[in-house]
Amino acid sequence: MLKLEDQLWIYSPSTDRTIQIAGHMLRQSVMGSDLSYEDMMDDRPLTETYEATILGKEKLDNRDVYLLELKAKVSDVAYHSSKMWVDAERFIPLKQEMHAKSGQLLKRIELRDVEKTEGRWFPKTMIYKDMLKDGEGTEYKITDIRFNAEIPEYIFSKAALKR
Repeated sequence: MLKLEDQLWIYSPSTDRTIQIAGHMLRQSVMGSDLSYEDMMDDRPLTETYEATILGKEKLDNRDVYLLELKAKVSDVAYHSSKMWVDAERFIPLKQEMHAKSGQLLKRIELRDVEKTEGRWFPKTMIYKDMLKDGEGTEYKITDIRFNAEIPEYIFSKAALKR
């Protein structure tokens, strides 16, 4: 999978083709998971796309957290609003619930097994749950991560997807 600007490309080994994911296809799930291509596409800072309000302090999994409400301030976002539980000590989200304009809960993300890696707090487990689908959700486990790694420029090309 490769994101170039606002375009998403995937390589299909079964057809030996590189295809662009666009339009309504962005709402489809990534390989049958509870995560959509659209979820993966928006990499803008939250401060550019949402207005945040602190609703209060709570406990979540024995951690003090700030409960934030985020409301879209631009129209081209996947979710109109969300609630985010942010660890009060480590300042990292532990849970997020995303809502449609109607207020309907669409998706929930739980971030677990937070560890300090290269001086940053980072969740090693992420659970995505599409609230419109049956099932337990999709769990992603990060076993190894490096930040600011030097990656050759040629890796970020459609040709490199086939390798």
